[in-house]
Amino acid sequence: ISELLHGATWDPRAAEFHDWTKQAGMATHTATAESSNGDRVVTLAELKAHSSPDNAWVLIGNRVLDVTSFRHMHPGGNNVLTQYAGKDATDAFYGLHRHEVLEKWAPKLQVGEIEDACHEEPTSLGEISEVPFAEHMAWRDFDSPYFTESHLELREKFRAFLYQRVGLSGLAEELEESGARVPDDLMLEMGQLGIHAARLGPGPHLKTWRDHVAKDPSATIFGVQIEDFDYFHEQIFHEEMGRIGCGGFVAGVGDGMVIGLPAVNQFGKPWMRETVVPEVLSGRKRICLAISEPQAGSDVASLLTTAVKSADGTHFVVNGTKKWITGGRHAHYFVVAVRTAGAGAGGISVLLISRDMDGVETKAIKTAYSASAGTALVILEDVRVPIENLLGKENQGFQCIMYNFNHERWFICALVVGICRAIIEETFKWCMQRRAFGGRLADNAVVRFKLAAMIAAVEPVAHWVDVVTYQMNRMPYQMQGLRLAGTTSLLKYQATRASQLCADNAVQLWGGRGITKQGMGRYVERFNTGYKLGAILGGSEEIVADLGIKMAMKGFPQHARL
Repeated sequence: ISELLHGATWDPRAAEFHDWTKQAGMATHTATAESSNGDRVVTLAELKAHSSPDNAWVLIGNRVLDVTSFRHMHPGGNNVLTQYAGKDATDAFYGLHRHEVLEKWAPKLQVGEIEDACHEEPTSLGEISEVPFAEHMAWRDFDSPYFTESHLELREKFRAFLYQRVGLSGLAEELEESGARVPDDLMLEMGQLGIHAARLGPGPHLKTWRDHVAKDPSATIFGVQIEDFDYFHEQIFHEEMGRIGCGGFVAGVGDGMVIGLPAVNQFGKPWMRETVVPEVLSGRKRICLAISEPQAGSDVASLLTTAVKSADGTHFVVNGTKKWITGGRHAHYFVVAVRTAGAGAGGISVLLISRDMDGVETKAIKTAYSASAGTALVILEDVRVPIENLLGKENQGFQCIMYNFNHERWFICALVVGICRAIIEETFKWCMQRRAFGGRLADNAVVRFKLAAMIAAVEPVAHWVDVVTYQMNRMPYQMQGLRLAGTTSLLKYQATRASQLCADNAVQLWGGRGITKQGMGRYVERFNTGYKLGAILGGSEEIVADLGIKMAMKGFPQHARL
Protein backbone atom coordinates (compact mmCIF):
# COMPACT_ATOMS: atom_id res chain seq x y z
CA ILE A 1 0.00 0.00 0.00
CA SER A 2 2.86 2.36 0.81
CA GLU A 3 4.23 1.95 -2.72
CA LEU A 4 0.81 2.54 -4.22
CA LEU A 5 0.28 5.71 -2.21
CA HIS A 6 3.64 7.08 -3.30
CA GLY A 7 2.80 6.67 -6.97
CA ALA A 8 4.69 3.49 -7.89
CA THR A 9 3.32 1.69 -10.92
CA TRP A 10 1.59 -1.59 -10.18
CA ASP A 11 -0.11 -4.50 -11.87
CA PRO A 12 -2.94 -6.37 -10.11
CA ARG A 13 -1.81 -9.51 -11.91
CA ALA A 14 1.72 -9.30 -10.48
CA ALA A 15 2.83 -12.03 -8.08
CA GLU A 16 3.54 -9.57 -5.28
CA PHE A 17 0.07 -8.09 -5.50
CA HIS A 18 -1.52 -11.56 -5.69
CA ASP A 19 0.40 -12.72 -2.60
CA TRP A 20 -0.55 -9.59 -0.66
CA THR A 21 -4.25 -9.90 -1.49
CA LYS A 22 -4.20 -13.60 -0.75
CA GLN A 23 -2.73 -12.96 2.69
CA ALA A 24 -5.39 -10.35 3.31
CA GLY A 25 -8.12 -12.84 2.37
CA MET A 26 -9.06 -10.91 -0.77
CA ALA A 27 -10.01 -12.20 -4.18
CA THR A 28 -7.68 -10.91 -6.87
CA HIS A 29 -9.46 -9.55 -9.89
CA THR A 30 -7.60 -10.19 -13.12
CA ALA A 31 -8.38 -7.66 -15.80
CA THR A 32 -8.61 -8.82 -19.37
CA ALA A 33 -6.12 -7.65 -21.94
CA GLU A 34 -8.91 -5.68 -23.59
CA SER A 35 -9.96 -3.88 -20.41
CA SER A 36 -6.38 -2.94 -19.50
CA ASN A 37 -6.14 -0.75 -22.60
CA GLY A 38 -6.72 2.73 -21.17
CA ASP A 39 -7.09 4.28 -24.63
CA ARG A 40 -10.11 2.38 -25.85
CA VAL A 41 -13.69 3.68 -26.06
CA VAL A 42 -16.14 2.20 -23.57
CA THR A 43 -19.88 2.17 -24.29
CA LEU A 44 -22.50 2.97 -21.68
CA ALA A 45 -23.75 -0.59 -21.99
CA GLU A 46 -20.28 -1.94 -21.16
CA LEU A 47 -20.04 0.35 -18.17
CA LYS A 48 -23.41 -0.82 -16.83
CA ALA A 49 -22.40 -4.46 -17.32
CA HIS A 50 -19.58 -4.05 -14.80
CA SER A 51 -21.82 -3.33 -11.83
CA SER A 52 -21.00 -5.99 -9.25
CA PRO A 53 -18.52 -5.80 -6.37
CA ASP A 54 -16.34 -8.43 -8.04
CA ASN A 55 -16.41 -6.67 -11.42
CA ALA A 56 -16.73 -2.94 -10.76
CA TRP A 57 -16.19 -0.14 -13.24
CA VAL A 58 -17.02 3.50 -12.50
CA LEU A 59 -17.18 6.63 -14.64
CA ILE A 60 -15.43 9.81 -13.45
CA GLY A 61 -15.52 12.62 -15.97
CA ASN A 62 -14.66 10.96 -19.26
CA ARG A 63 -12.60 8.17 -17.70
CA VAL A 64 -13.81 4.66 -17.03
CA LEU A 65 -11.91 3.09 -14.14
CA ASP A 66 -11.73 -0.53 -13.03
CA VAL A 67 -11.90 -0.29 -9.23
CA THR A 68 -12.53 -3.99 -8.52
CA SER A 69 -9.25 -4.53 -6.71
CA PHE A 70 -8.71 -0.94 -5.65
CA ARG A 71 -11.95 -0.88 -3.64
CA HIS A 72 -10.24 -3.00 -0.96
CA MET A 73 -7.69 -0.22 -0.47
CA HIS A 74 -10.14 2.67 -0.58
CA PRO A 75 -9.72 4.63 2.69
CA GLY A 76 -13.50 4.97 3.03
CA GLY A 77 -14.14 1.22 2.75
CA ASN A 78 -15.39 -1.11 0.01
CA ASN A 79 -18.98 0.03 -0.19
CA VAL A 80 -18.13 3.63 -1.01
CA LEU A 81 -16.97 2.50 -4.44
CA THR A 82 -19.18 -0.53 -5.09
CA GLN A 83 -22.36 1.51 -4.69
CA TYR A 84 -21.32 3.33 -7.87
CA ALA A 85 -20.30 0.22 -9.84
CA GLY A 86 -21.52 0.56 -13.41
CA LYS A 87 -22.53 4.19 -12.86
CA ASP A 88 -21.39 7.77 -13.32
CA ALA A 89 -19.63 8.73 -10.08
CA THR A 90 -18.35 12.13 -11.22
CA ASP A 91 -20.33 14.34 -8.86
CA ALA A 92 -19.77 12.03 -5.92
CA PHE A 93 -16.04 11.87 -6.61
CA TYR A 94 -15.53 15.63 -6.82
CA GLY A 95 -17.60 16.09 -3.71
CA LEU A 96 -15.01 14.10 -1.79
CA HIS A 97 -11.72 14.37 -3.68
CA ARG A 98 -9.44 16.83 -5.42
CA HIS A 99 -8.74 16.33 -9.13
CA GLU A 100 -5.14 15.44 -8.30
CA VAL A 101 -6.40 12.15 -6.81
CA LEU A 102 -7.81 11.21 -10.22
CA GLU A 103 -4.59 12.31 -11.91
CA LYS A 104 -2.63 10.04 -9.58
CA TRP A 105 -4.77 6.92 -9.86
CA ALA A 106 -6.27 7.05 -13.36
CA PRO A 107 -3.08 5.82 -15.12
CA LYS A 108 -3.22 2.70 -12.90
CA LEU A 109 -6.97 2.05 -13.05
CA GLN A 110 -8.21 3.46 -16.36
CA VAL A 111 -9.96 1.08 -18.74
CA GLY A 112 -10.70 3.70 -21.38
CA GLU A 113 -12.84 6.74 -22.14
CA ILE A 114 -16.62 6.72 -22.28
CA GLU A 115 -18.29 7.02 -25.67
CA ASP A 116 -19.28 10.55 -26.70
CA ALA A 117 -17.02 12.00 -23.99
CA CYS A 118 -18.15 15.53 -23.20
CA HIS A 119 -16.47 16.48 -19.89
CA GLU A 120 -13.79 19.15 -20.15
CA GLU A 121 -10.67 18.35 -18.13
CA PRO A 122 -10.01 20.75 -15.21
CA THR A 123 -7.16 23.22 -15.69
CA SER A 124 -3.91 22.03 -14.15
CA LEU A 125 -2.69 23.89 -11.06
CA GLY A 126 0.44 24.51 -13.11
CA GLU A 127 -1.50 26.69 -15.57
CA ILE A 128 -3.14 30.10 -15.38
CA SER A 129 -6.51 29.57 -13.74
CA GLU A 130 -9.83 30.31 -15.39
CA VAL A 131 -11.62 30.62 -12.06
CA PRO A 132 -12.92 34.18 -11.53
CA PHE A 133 -10.67 36.31 -9.31
CA ALA A 134 -8.07 33.56 -8.95
CA GLU A 135 -5.72 35.68 -11.07
CA HIS A 136 -4.74 39.31 -11.43
CA MET A 137 -6.90 41.19 -13.94
CA ALA A 138 -3.97 41.39 -16.36
CA TRP A 139 -4.13 37.59 -16.65
CA ARG A 140 -7.91 37.70 -17.10
CA ASP A 141 -7.77 39.45 -20.49
CA PHE A 142 -8.02 42.98 -19.09
CA ASP A 143 -5.68 45.79 -20.06
CA SER A 144 -3.04 46.80 -17.54
CA PRO A 145 -0.82 49.89 -17.38
CA TYR A 146 1.81 47.87 -15.50
CA PHE A 147 2.18 44.38 -16.92
CA THR A 148 3.70 43.63 -20.31
CA GLU A 149 3.92 40.44 -22.33
CA SER A 150 7.18 39.74 -20.54
CA HIS A 151 5.38 39.69 -17.19
CA LEU A 152 2.51 37.58 -18.51
CA GLU A 153 4.85 34.94 -19.90
CA LEU A 154 7.02 34.91 -16.79
CA ARG A 155 4.12 33.99 -14.51
CA GLU A 156 3.12 31.12 -16.80
CA LYS A 157 6.65 29.73 -16.97
CA PHE A 158 7.45 30.08 -13.27
CA ARG A 159 4.12 28.60 -12.19
CA ALA A 160 4.67 25.60 -14.46
CA PHE A 161 8.15 25.11 -12.98
CA LEU A 162 6.91 25.24 -9.39
CA TYR A 163 4.04 22.89 -10.12
CA GLN A 164 6.29 20.29 -11.70
CA ARG A 165 9.22 20.64 -9.32
CA VAL A 166 7.62 21.06 -5.88
CA GLY A 167 3.87 20.68 -6.39
CA LEU A 168 3.21 17.60 -8.51
CA SER A 169 6.23 15.86 -7.01
CA GLY A 170 4.79 16.41 -3.53
CA LEU A 171 8.08 17.87 -2.29
CA ALA A 172 6.61 21.07 -0.84
CA GLU A 173 3.93 19.27 1.16
CA GLU A 174 6.32 16.54 2.20
CA LEU A 175 8.74 19.06 3.72
CA GLU A 176 5.90 21.11 5.18
CA GLU A 177 4.74 18.04 7.09
CA SER A 178 8.15 16.64 8.04
CA GLY A 179 9.77 19.99 8.88
CA ALA A 180 12.94 18.86 7.15
CA ARG A 181 15.50 21.26 5.75
CA VAL A 182 14.96 22.32 2.13
CA PRO A 183 17.40 20.09 0.20
CA ASP A 184 20.58 21.49 -1.30
CA ASP A 185 19.80 20.19 -4.78
CA LEU A 186 16.63 22.30 -4.96
CA MET A 187 18.47 25.38 -3.67
CA LEU A 188 21.21 24.87 -6.26
CA GLU A 189 18.71 24.32 -9.06
CA MET A 190 16.82 27.47 -8.14
CA GLY A 191 20.10 29.33 -7.94
CA GLN A 192 21.16 28.20 -11.39
CA LEU A 193 17.80 29.23 -12.85
CA GLY A 194 18.09 32.68 -11.30
CA ILE A 195 15.16 32.34 -8.90
CA HIS A 196 17.11 33.48 -5.84
CA ALA A 197 18.46 36.48 -7.75
CA ALA A 198 15.01 37.32 -9.13
CA ARG A 199 13.49 37.44 -5.65
CA LEU A 200 15.78 40.38 -4.81
CA GLY A 201 14.47 42.47 -7.69
CA PRO A 202 16.43 44.56 -10.20
CA GLY A 203 19.98 45.63 -9.40
CA PRO A 204 23.68 44.84 -9.83
CA HIS A 205 23.24 41.43 -8.20
CA LEU A 206 21.56 40.22 -11.41
CA LYS A 207 24.80 40.77 -13.28
CA THR A 208 26.59 38.97 -10.45
CA TRP A 209 24.25 36.03 -10.96
CA ARG A 210 24.77 36.02 -14.72
CA ASP A 211 28.57 36.27 -14.53
CA HIS A 212 29.34 34.12 -11.49
CA VAL A 213 26.44 31.67 -11.20
CA ALA A 214 24.98 31.11 -14.67
CA LYS A 215 28.39 31.96 -16.21
CA ASP A 216 26.66 32.73 -19.47
CA PRO A 217 26.62 36.27 -20.93
CA SER A 218 23.29 35.56 -22.63
CA ALA A 219 21.60 33.97 -19.59
CA THR A 220 18.00 35.00 -18.87
CA ILE A 221 15.68 34.37 -15.94
CA PHE A 222 12.80 32.37 -17.35
CA GLY A 223 13.23 34.25 -20.62
CA VAL A 224 13.59 37.73 -19.10
CA GLN A 225 16.79 39.62 -19.92
CA ILE A 226 18.38 40.94 -16.75
CA GLU A 227 18.49 44.45 -18.25
CA ASP A 228 14.69 44.33 -18.58
CA PHE A 229 14.04 42.86 -15.13
CA ASP A 230 11.95 45.13 -12.88
CA TYR A 231 10.08 45.00 -9.58
CA PHE A 232 6.94 43.69 -11.29
CA HIS A 233 8.94 40.64 -12.36
CA GLU A 234 10.08 40.23 -8.76
CA GLN A 235 6.51 40.66 -7.50
CA ILE A 236 5.40 37.77 -9.71
CA PHE A 237 8.06 35.50 -8.22
CA HIS A 238 6.85 36.26 -4.68
CA GLU A 239 3.17 35.86 -5.54
CA GLU A 240 3.80 32.52 -7.19
CA MET A 241 5.84 31.28 -4.23
CA GLY A 242 2.91 32.25 -2.02
CA ARG A 243 0.50 30.22 -4.15
CA ILE A 244 2.34 27.02 -3.23
CA GLY A 245 0.41 27.12 0.03
CA CYS A 246 3.19 25.68 2.18
CA GLY A 247 4.38 28.62 4.29
CA GLY A 248 7.19 26.88 6.14
CA PHE A 249 8.60 25.35 2.98
CA VAL A 250 8.46 28.67 1.13
CA ALA A 251 10.19 30.43 4.03
CA GLY A 252 12.88 27.76 4.03
CA VAL A 253 13.50 28.17 0.32
CA GLY A 254 14.51 31.77 0.62
CA ASP A 255 12.65 34.16 2.92
CA GLY A 256 15.82 34.63 4.97
CA MET A 257 17.69 35.51 1.79
CA VAL A 258 15.00 37.92 0.55
CA ILE A 259 15.14 39.95 3.76
CA GLY A 260 18.83 39.42 4.59
CA LEU A 261 20.82 39.68 1.38
CA PRO A 262 19.55 43.14 0.26
CA ALA A 263 21.44 44.72 3.17
CA VAL A 264 24.64 43.09 1.91
CA ASN A 265 23.88 44.22 -1.64
CA GLN A 266 23.15 47.80 -0.69
CA PHE A 267 25.47 48.46 2.25
CA GLY A 268 28.08 45.72 2.12
CA LYS A 269 31.73 46.20 1.24
CA PRO A 270 33.06 45.11 -2.15
CA TRP A 271 34.47 41.84 -0.78
CA MET A 272 31.01 40.89 0.48
CA ARG A 273 29.41 41.53 -2.90
CA GLU A 274 32.19 39.57 -4.60
CA THR A 275 32.10 36.57 -2.24
CA VAL A 276 28.96 36.31 -0.14
CA VAL A 277 26.44 37.46 -2.76
CA PRO A 278 27.42 34.86 -5.42
CA GLU A 279 27.50 32.10 -2.81
CA VAL A 280 23.94 32.87 -1.72
CA LEU A 281 22.55 33.53 -5.20
CA SER A 282 23.90 30.17 -6.35
CA GLY A 283 22.19 28.31 -3.52
CA ARG A 284 25.50 27.05 -2.11
CA LYS A 285 25.14 29.17 1.03
CA ARG A 286 22.13 30.49 2.98
CA ILE A 287 21.66 33.77 4.79
CA CYS A 288 19.19 35.26 7.26
CA LEU A 289 18.30 38.56 8.91
CA ALA A 290 18.73 38.60 12.70
CA ILE A 291 17.09 41.63 14.31
CA SER A 292 14.32 40.51 16.70
CA GLU A 293 15.24 39.64 20.27
CA PRO A 294 13.39 38.12 23.23
CA GLN A 295 13.31 41.62 24.79
CA ALA A 296 12.82 43.61 21.56
CA GLY A 297 10.66 42.44 18.68
CA SER A 298 9.01 45.24 16.73
CA ASP A 299 10.74 47.77 19.00
CA VAL A 300 13.99 47.60 17.03
CA ALA A 301 15.48 50.71 18.66
CA SER A 302 15.49 48.92 22.03
CA LEU A 303 17.57 45.90 21.02
CA LEU A 304 20.15 44.73 23.56
CA THR A 305 22.69 42.64 21.63
CA THR A 306 26.02 44.41 22.05
CA ALA A 307 29.08 44.76 19.86
CA VAL A 308 32.07 46.15 21.72
CA LYS A 309 35.13 47.15 19.72
CA SER A 310 38.33 45.35 20.69
CA ALA A 311 41.24 47.28 22.20
CA ASP A 312 43.22 47.08 18.95
CA GLY A 313 40.20 48.23 16.91
CA THR A 314 40.23 45.21 14.60
CA HIS A 315 37.14 43.36 15.88
CA PHE A 316 33.74 43.73 17.46
CA VAL A 317 33.00 41.33 20.30
CA VAL A 318 29.31 40.44 20.01
CA ASN A 319 27.07 39.15 22.79
CA GLY A 320 23.32 38.67 22.71
CA THR A 321 20.39 36.55 21.62
CA LYS A 322 18.19 36.82 18.55
CA LYS A 323 14.80 35.12 18.38
CA TRP A 324 12.27 34.06 15.72
CA ILE A 325 14.94 34.28 13.01
CA THR A 326 13.54 32.87 9.77
CA GLY A 327 16.08 30.56 8.16
CA GLY A 328 18.47 30.94 11.08
CA ARG A 329 18.63 27.21 11.80
CA HIS A 330 20.16 26.53 8.38
CA ALA A 331 21.95 29.81 7.61
CA HIS A 332 25.65 30.13 6.87
CA TYR A 333 25.51 33.93 7.26
CA PHE A 334 23.64 36.21 9.65
CA VAL A 335 22.93 39.91 9.05
CA VAL A 336 22.79 41.03 12.68
CA ALA A 337 21.62 44.28 14.28
CA VAL A 338 23.82 45.15 17.26
CA ARG A 339 24.26 48.00 19.72
CA THR A 340 27.60 49.75 19.30
CA ALA A 341 26.80 52.93 21.24
CA GLY A 342 24.20 54.36 23.64
CA ALA A 343 20.49 53.73 23.88
CA GLY A 344 18.07 54.37 21.05
CA ALA A 345 18.24 54.18 17.28
CA GLY A 346 21.46 56.21 17.10
CA GLY A 347 23.55 53.49 18.71
CA ILE A 348 22.76 50.62 16.33
CA SER A 349 25.05 49.05 13.74
CA VAL A 350 24.69 46.04 11.44
CA LEU A 351 27.27 43.25 11.13
CA LEU A 352 27.68 40.27 8.83
CA ILE A 353 28.40 37.24 11.02
CA SER A 354 29.40 33.81 9.73
CA ARG A 355 28.28 30.55 11.33
CA ASP A 356 31.89 29.31 11.46
CA MET A 357 32.85 32.09 13.89
CA ASP A 358 33.41 30.84 17.44
CA GLY A 359 30.50 31.54 19.76
CA VAL A 360 27.66 31.25 17.22
CA GLU A 361 24.93 28.75 18.10
CA THR A 362 21.40 28.20 16.78
CA LYS A 363 18.45 26.29 18.18
CA ALA A 364 15.20 25.44 16.41
CA ILE A 365 11.99 27.27 17.36
CA LYS A 366 8.66 25.65 16.52
CA THR A 367 6.13 28.15 15.17
CA ALA A 368 2.65 28.00 13.62
CA TYR A 369 4.04 26.88 10.29
CA SER A 370 6.51 24.14 9.41
CA ALA A 371 9.97 23.74 10.93
CA SER A 372 11.13 23.59 7.31
CA ALA A 373 11.35 27.39 7.61
CA GLY A 374 14.35 26.93 9.88
CA THR A 375 13.08 29.47 12.44
CA ALA A 376 15.73 29.76 15.13
CA LEU A 377 17.02 31.16 18.35
CA VAL A 378 20.49 32.58 17.56
CA ILE A 379 22.89 32.74 20.50
CA LEU A 380 25.98 34.93 20.19
CA GLU A 381 28.58 34.61 22.92
CA ASP A 382 31.87 36.54 22.66
CA VAL A 383 31.81 36.29 18.87
CA ARG A 384 34.80 38.12 17.40
CA VAL A 385 33.62 39.82 14.21
CA PRO A 386 36.19 41.63 12.01
CA ILE A 387 35.68 45.36 11.53
CA GLU A 388 35.49 44.64 7.80
CA ASN A 389 32.14 42.89 8.40
CA LEU A 390 30.39 46.16 9.24
CA LEU A 391 27.47 46.93 6.89
CA GLY A 392 27.19 50.64 6.20
CA LYS A 393 28.56 53.00 8.82
CA GLU A 394 29.01 52.46 12.53
CA ASN A 395 26.05 53.70 14.60
CA GLN A 396 24.01 54.26 11.44
CA GLY A 397 22.58 50.75 11.21
CA PHE A 398 19.04 51.84 12.05
CA GLN A 399 18.76 53.57 8.67
CA CYS A 400 20.05 50.42 7.02
CA ILE A 401 17.39 48.37 8.82
CA MET A 402 14.61 50.78 7.86
CA TYR A 403 15.61 50.76 4.19
CA ASN A 404 15.55 46.98 4.33
CA PHE A 405 12.20 46.87 6.11
CA ASN A 406 10.44 48.60 3.21
CA HIS A 407 11.39 45.86 0.75
CA GLU A 408 10.64 43.17 3.34
CA ARG A 409 7.13 44.47 4.00
CA TRP A 410 6.38 44.84 0.31
CA PHE A 411 7.60 41.27 -0.27
CA ILE A 412 5.32 39.99 2.50
CA CYS A 413 2.38 41.77 0.85
CA ALA A 414 3.11 40.05 -2.46
CA LEU A 415 3.29 36.66 -0.72
CA VAL A 416 -0.02 37.35 0.99
CA VAL A 417 -1.71 38.29 -2.27
CA GLY A 418 -0.45 35.09 -3.88
CA ILE A 419 -1.73 32.74 -1.19
CA CYS A 420 -5.03 34.62 -0.80
CA ARG A 421 -5.74 34.29 -4.50
CA ALA A 422 -4.99 30.58 -4.27
CA ILE A 423 -7.38 30.23 -1.32
CA ILE A 424 -10.07 32.13 -3.23
CA GLU A 425 -9.60 29.75 -6.17
CA GLU A 426 -9.74 26.68 -3.92
CA THR A 427 -12.84 27.92 -2.12
CA PHE A 428 -14.70 29.04 -5.24
CA LYS A 429 -14.12 25.63 -6.82
CA TRP A 430 -15.32 23.92 -3.66
CA CYS A 431 -18.50 25.99 -3.47
CA MET A 432 -19.31 25.26 -7.10
CA GLN A 433 -18.76 21.49 -6.92
CA ARG A 434 -19.83 20.63 -3.37
CA ARG A 435 -23.51 19.70 -3.21
CA ALA A 436 -25.53 20.10 -0.03
CA PHE A 437 -29.06 21.17 0.93
CA GLY A 438 -30.35 20.14 -2.50
CA GLY A 439 -27.87 22.07 -4.62
CA ARG A 440 -24.40 23.55 -4.86
CA LEU A 441 -23.02 25.46 -1.91
CA ALA A 442 -22.72 28.49 -4.18
CA ASP A 443 -26.49 28.44 -4.74
CA ASN A 444 -26.90 29.77 -1.19
CA ALA A 445 -26.84 33.56 -0.73
CA VAL A 446 -24.85 33.38 2.51
CA VAL A 447 -22.12 31.40 0.74
CA ARG A 448 -21.96 33.91 -2.10
CA PHE A 449 -21.71 36.73 0.44
CA LYS A 450 -18.68 35.10 2.07
CA LEU A 451 -17.02 34.60 -1.31
CA ALA A 452 -17.74 38.23 -2.15
CA ALA A 453 -16.17 39.38 1.12
CA MET A 454 -12.99 37.39 0.41
CA ILE A 455 -12.65 38.73 -3.12
CA ALA A 456 -13.51 42.30 -2.17
CA ALA A 457 -10.85 42.24 0.55
CA VAL A 458 -8.04 40.88 -1.63
CA GLU A 459 -8.56 42.74 -4.92
CA PRO A 460 -7.88 46.26 -3.53
CA VAL A 461 -4.76 44.99 -1.76
CA ALA A 462 -3.49 43.40 -4.96
CA HIS A 463 -3.89 46.63 -6.90
CA TRP A 464 -2.35 48.68 -4.08
CA VAL A 465 0.66 46.38 -4.31
CA ASP A 466 0.84 47.21 -8.02
CA VAL A 467 0.84 50.95 -7.30
CA VAL A 468 3.68 50.62 -4.78
CA THR A 469 5.62 48.38 -7.17
CA TYR A 470 5.28 50.99 -9.90
CA GLN A 471 6.75 53.63 -7.58
CA MET A 472 9.60 51.28 -6.64
CA ASN A 473 10.44 51.00 -10.33
CA ARG A 474 10.80 54.77 -10.52
CA MET A 475 13.05 55.55 -7.56
CA PRO A 476 16.41 54.35 -6.18
CA TYR A 477 16.46 51.74 -3.40
CA GLN A 478 17.45 54.24 -0.68
CA MET A 479 14.69 56.63 -1.75
CA GLN A 480 12.10 53.86 -1.46
CA GLY A 481 12.78 53.61 2.26
CA LEU A 482 12.17 57.31 2.70
CA ARG A 483 9.19 57.95 0.45
CA LEU A 484 7.36 54.63 0.54
CA ALA A 485 7.87 53.51 4.14
CA GLY A 486 4.55 54.83 5.40
CA THR A 487 2.53 53.65 2.42
CA THR A 488 4.11 50.20 2.45
CA SER A 489 3.48 49.89 6.18
CA LEU A 490 -0.22 50.64 5.75
CA LEU A 491 -0.33 48.27 2.78
CA LYS A 492 1.08 45.48 4.91
CA TYR A 493 -1.50 46.18 7.61
CA GLN A 494 -4.33 45.97 5.08
CA ALA A 495 -2.88 42.87 3.39
CA THR A 496 -2.72 40.89 6.62
CA ARG A 497 -6.20 42.07 7.63
CA ALA A 498 -7.46 40.76 4.27
CA SER A 499 -5.70 37.44 4.84
CA GLN A 500 -7.46 37.05 8.20
CA LEU A 501 -10.83 37.62 6.57
CA CYS A 502 -9.97 35.14 3.82
CA ALA A 503 -8.86 32.50 6.31
CA ASP A 504 -11.95 32.91 8.47
CA ASN A 505 -14.46 32.77 5.62
CA ALA A 506 -12.67 29.95 3.81
CA VAL A 507 -12.73 27.73 6.89
CA GLN A 508 -16.44 28.42 7.39
CA LEU A 509 -17.18 27.48 3.78
CA TRP A 510 -15.05 24.34 3.88
CA GLY A 511 -16.49 23.21 7.19
CA GLY A 512 -14.80 20.16 8.70
CA ARG A 513 -12.45 19.88 5.75
CA GLY A 514 -11.15 23.38 6.51
CA ILE A 515 -9.78 22.18 9.84
CA THR A 516 -8.43 18.85 8.55
CA LYS A 517 -4.73 18.53 7.76
CA GLN A 518 -5.25 16.02 4.94
CA GLY A 519 -7.64 15.72 2.05
CA MET A 520 -9.51 18.32 0.04
CA GLY A 521 -9.25 21.21 2.48
CA ARG A 522 -5.65 20.85 3.58
CA TYR A 523 -4.52 24.08 1.87
CA VAL A 524 -7.21 26.01 3.72
CA GLU A 525 -6.32 24.37 7.04
CA ARG A 526 -2.65 25.19 6.51
CA PHE A 527 -3.43 28.78 5.57
CA ASN A 528 -5.69 29.24 8.58
CA THR A 529 -2.96 27.88 10.86
CA GLY A 530 -0.19 30.10 9.51
CA TYR A 531 -1.71 33.30 8.14
CA LYS A 532 -0.92 35.17 11.36
CA LEU A 533 2.82 35.00 10.65
CA GLY A 534 2.37 37.68 8.02
CA ALA A 535 0.70 39.89 10.62
CA ILE A 536 3.72 39.59 12.95
CA LEU A 537 6.85 39.22 10.80
CA GLY A 538 8.37 42.41 9.42
CA GLY A 539 6.59 44.45 12.10
CA SER A 540 3.28 43.64 13.79
CA GLU A 541 0.05 45.10 12.46
CA GLU A 542 -0.14 47.65 15.24
CA ILE A 543 3.45 48.81 14.70
CA VAL A 544 3.18 49.19 10.91
CA ALA A 545 -0.22 50.90 11.12
CA ASP A 546 1.16 53.35 13.65
CA LEU A 547 4.26 53.95 11.54
CA GLY A 548 2.13 54.67 8.48
CA ILE A 549 0.21 57.40 10.31
CA LYS A 550 3.34 58.82 11.96
CA MET A 551 4.96 59.17 8.54
CA ALA A 552 1.82 60.88 7.25
CA MET A 553 1.84 63.27 10.22
CA LYS A 554 5.44 64.26 9.45
CA GLY A 555 4.36 65.29 5.98
CA PHE A 556 1.14 66.92 7.13
CA PRO A 557 0.89 70.50 5.79
CA GLN A 558 1.05 73.04 8.60
CA HIS A 559 -1.47 75.31 6.91
CA ALA A 560 -4.15 72.63 6.52
CA ARG A 561 -7.33 73.52 8.38
CA LEU A 562 -10.99 72.49 8.28
